Amino acid sequence: MSDILIVDDERDIRALIGDILKDEGFSVRLAGNSDDCMKAIAEEPPALMVLDIWLKDSQMDGIDILTSVKRDMPEIPIVIISGHGNIEIAVAAIKQGAYDFIEKPFNIDQLLVVIRRAMETASLRRENTALRRRDVSGAEMIGECTAFRTLRGQLDKVTRSNGRVLLKGASGAGKEIAARYIHAQSDRAKAPFVTLNCAATEPDRVEEMLFGREARGQRVEQGLLEEANGGVLFLDEVADMPLGTQSKILRVLVDQTFQRLGGSDRVRVDVRVISATSRDLLAEIEMGRMREELYHRLNVVPIEVPSLEDRREDIPLLAAHFIDGFHRHQGLPHRPLSDEAAAMLQTMVWPGNVRQLRNVIERALILGDEDGPISARDISGGAPEDGAEDRVVLSGALATLPLREAREAFEREYLLTQINRFGGNISRTAQFVGMERSALHRKLKSLGVVTTGKGGGRVAHVEDDAVDAAE
Repeated sequence: MSDILIVDDERDIRALIGDILKDEGFSVRLAGNSDDCMKAIAEEPPALMVLDIWLKDSQMDGIDILTSVKRDMPEIPIVIISGHGNIEIAVAAIKQGAYDFIEKPFNIDQLLVVIRRAMETASLRRENTALRRRDVSGAEMIGECTAFRTLRGQLDKVTRSNGRVLLKGASGAGKEIAARYIHAQSDRAKAPFVTLNCAATEPDRVEEMLFGREARGQRVEQGLLEEANGGVLFLDEVADMPLGTQSKILRVLVDQTFQRLGGSDRVRVDVRVISATSRDLLAEIEMGRMREELYHRLNVVPIEVPSLEDRREDIPLLAAHFIDGFHRHQGLPHRPLSDEAAAMLQTMVWPGNVRQLRNVIERALILGDEDGPISARDISGGAPEDGAEDRVVLSGALATLPLREAREAFEREYLLTQINRFGGNISRTAQFVGMERSALHRKLKSLGVVTTGKGGGRVAHVEDDAVDAAE
């Protein structure tokens, strides 16, 4: 967009404005009616429009043209001019999206000021949009374990298509990061990535946020679908979308058109939809909370995002990534992770997954010492009591067992923790616990511990017979 389109049914007026703008260094095109105007816009959208309200012998008047252009190309600033100006027309034009209103006969200096200001505003908006579209922060995939490599391989495959993807996984596992990675690696990377969190949005606001709103005599409010045009709309926790909205979003998935709330015209968009859920959607369908047709439309390519429990090997790598990020963006101390802290993180329970790990690291950097590595004490959130550093606190169940059974229970839990910490890698586990690989195998067998494949890697669990024997 590099020129100004002047639309006026009076030849002298449009020629006068055109000559003035040319003298100021602008490129200009002229149109005397609505047909010529719409044809010129279709050939190449202008950088700005100067539009007369009243157009004789035209199928559309200035307000009609304004409404049409703002619906399809909202980034184009439009300055309205009219010899029949009154406050009602000015208000109507501004509410429909006009940048400003100037009454004929107009002051040349005033017109130039308004045009320059409108061009500067539009330029800033385009720059901000371009910066947002180039921002791929939050799309970094950090990890090396088998489960994570499997995930990244699946994501790389779907970046080469426009197919709809349904990301499944526990809350906090990184489903939005996976969605942003798909977008950043795809042909749509320069277009917007727009998110709607269905669980965090009031049910009666979901439709307005998605489709936008328009009312007679008021400015059109674009929804997220229009904001995402050309790019990706990410529907997070899609199972929480109201049933009524689910039926309406189906139409968008089928033909990429919709109506704004209060509007009658159908708006066409080109949007790739990626959705995510932490629920069992088939169970949601059985309970009547999810439309089966919508499920099948969204579930074209289902991808499971592993929990942090399934990728404990990646915890030190993720922690280092968060430390770097907090240092760069918040100025927090850049402290390495001690071996003891890394081991503690790998053996902790993570119901909040990667999101919870990020919060733990941030807390440790804020509340801990500014010098030296992050310690296990920083991770646990407090200092031990005097003389308690070397104490092991027994659970109530363990404390009631005879020594032999308590030792077996402790060894079983300890080895389970270490094997899962190292992603089922027996060699690394044996090296860490200080045993020969063959001796570790014998010990695991005697304790009833077996390893099985899960999430692309291996995890350990106790055989039922061993549990019964322990009880």
